[in-house]
Amino acid sequence: MRTDGISTGDLELDSLTYAPTEAILPKKRIFAYYGNPHSKKMGILGEYPKDEMLRRLDAEIKNWQKADPNTPIQPALHLVAISAQGAPGKDGGYRLRMSDKTIKKVLKWGNEHNAIVFLDIQRGHAPLGPEMKYLEKYLKLPFVHLGIDPEFSMVTGAKPGTKIGSYDAADINQAVNFLAQVVKENNIPPKVLVVHRFTQGMIKNYKNIKLNPAVQIVMDMDGWGPPVLKKDSYHDYIQKEPVQYTGFKLFYKNDFRKPGSRIMKPEEVLALTPVPMYIQYQ
Repeated sequence: MRTDGISTGDLELDSLTYAPTEAILPKKRIFAYYGNPHSKKMGILGEYPKDEMLRRLDAEIKNWQKADPNTPIQPALHLVAISAQGAPGKDGGYRLRMSDKTIKKVLKWGNEHNAIVFLDIQRGHAPLGPEMKYLEKYLKLPFVHLGIDPEFSMVTGAKPGTKIGSYDAADINQAVNFLAQVVKENNIPPKVLVVHRFTQGMIKNYKNIKLNPAVQIVMDMDGWGPPVLKKDSYHDYIQKEPVQYTGFKLFYKNDFRKPGSRIMKPEEVLALTPVPMYIQYQ
């Protein structure tokens, strides 16, 4: 697909030149660092200064390349671009949109590092459609992709963080259709959509999720805990309810929270069935 000549209407964005020219999956495994530069507690992306964070990313990728030398790795930064909040805010949305300045900063980091960037939505009470529309000018860029987090999709009206939220297949199809339209209008390679999941109830009616050649759906096992729990969750919520591609999340801190627990090794994750094609560290 042709990827030149895309205009975002923004001089800063138009200067970002990293432009993958084909679908990423399954030719490459995506390896992402997750978080927000404004928070050291939200994930590795914001825990260290940029250069140190990217150094750690590259070092971790080498471990995974040793474990599976036959699958190339695509580096990624996974930014929480819309963050769920405990307070309703002016419009009652219980979410905070990151500023253009913050999003552009992380996009620049990715662009300079030949890393793709995921913009993640924790919608709170806000409708999904307008939140995706807010990110559309960034999603026009070939190296920018989308994540949506059911945990903070509060369809029951509860405050984010008090209960685990959910998405229905209809919501995921809405995101797929939105991304497919962006791909079509800008003549760019397929987008990757990461959907986080760690409980049965987080995704409703998964059999009704519709695949689209313009979008690659990754169901990402997002739970923390000891290896046996993570493996069971992957089996019950990812393997048993297949959609398209699968992902697996590892926590540098939370995976150690229970006594005797530890973070899983690359070889252990790669032994799962199906083999995850998206790896995320928080």
